[in-house]
Amino acid sequence: MAGGAIDRATVRVLQAGCRWMWGFAPRMIPHIVARMGAGGAVRWFAANMPRYLVSMRVLGHQRTHLAGMVISLYNGCLYCAYAHGYALELLYLRDRDRLFPLDARSLESWIGLPPRLLADRVQDVLRAAGMQAEAMWVDTTFGLLHGDQQPVDGEELRLAHLVRMFGTMNRIAVEAGCTEPDEAQNPVNKDLAVKERNAALRAAHV
Repeated sequence: MAGGAIDRATVRVLQAGCRWMWGFAPRMIPHIVARMGAGGAVRWFAANMPRYLVSMRVLGHQRTHLAGMVISLYNGCLYCAYAHGYALELLYLRDRDRLFPLDARSLESWIGLPPRLLADRVQDVLRAAGMQAEAMWVDTTFGLLHGDQQPVDGEELRLAHLVRMFGTMNRIAVEAGCTEPDEAQNPVNKDLAVKERNAALRAAHV
């Protein structure tokens, strides 16, 4: 974990930024600073977060979090898979006024699945959700993860960046043993009404 005064100050600054965006401070931040060092962490966030935020606008929040969930599951990172899966749940409920077919809390059982089975499961969920275009997006994501294809347009270049960016987070989380779920890494996480409704619908759905 981050230990020196500069590291602790860096952790506080990065946590404050996340809290402003998402309403909470991810427990991963100290691990990132410990792994990269204060300067390295600041440079990494400066190089990646602006591009990530632009990709959220260009690709859409749901598609970006879908990519984050798929990449994290492929890399065996439950912490990150949950953060993106839960964001996808909340966004889907807010935008479509119905429960997303996948409960992010069930993703633990998906860690370690063979890639083809993992892709099939995600695509089944997306078809059930009426998100057929996103189901095709999953194949593109897996192609980039496997190295079977190269980006052919601007959207795929953004997806390739997400593969690299989330891959870094996944490695740090896995090596740190960070598995306990956090919250949704999206501004919708600050919408308490959506979170409470999602929880109520999940409870009624059991």
